[in-house]
Amino acid sequence: MPPRPPVPDAPVERIRVKRIYRAARISDGRRILVDRLWPRGMAKDRARLFDWCKDIAPSEALRHWFHADPGRWEDFATRYEAELADRDALVRTLAGHAREGVVTLLYAARDEEHNNAVVLRGYLRRWLEGEACA
Repeated sequence: MPPRPPVPDAPVERIRVKRIYRAARISDGRRILVDRLWPRGMAKDRARLFDWCKDIAPSEALRHWFHADPGRWEDFATRYEAELADRDALVRTLAGHAREGVVTLLYAARDEEHNNAVVLRGYLRRWLEGEACA
């Protein structure tokens, strides 16, 4: 078995995002699906998930609102972060995983720069940085 890649020292550097349709790697660490819906065409055994945290995903209303107009990216990010502020227990759980090792937040969207996992990663990183400064 090949050696595991080194784990970054800072938890904020351990949070990654990846499209679920890309191959699973040992370097992904804990693979956590952060979409509310199961990805179309993805077999559960191929996903190789540590967890499916659908309750951390944007609300149905927000998801539909953003999907209707991707030009709303900035507003989507702001609204999603407001939703995340009300999900403290889930945020703490994900942050705890990042304290222990690499976490890869998985998403199904085609847009690799404008999706809920990107917003969640930024939110978690700021949360962990704030915790470290406290």
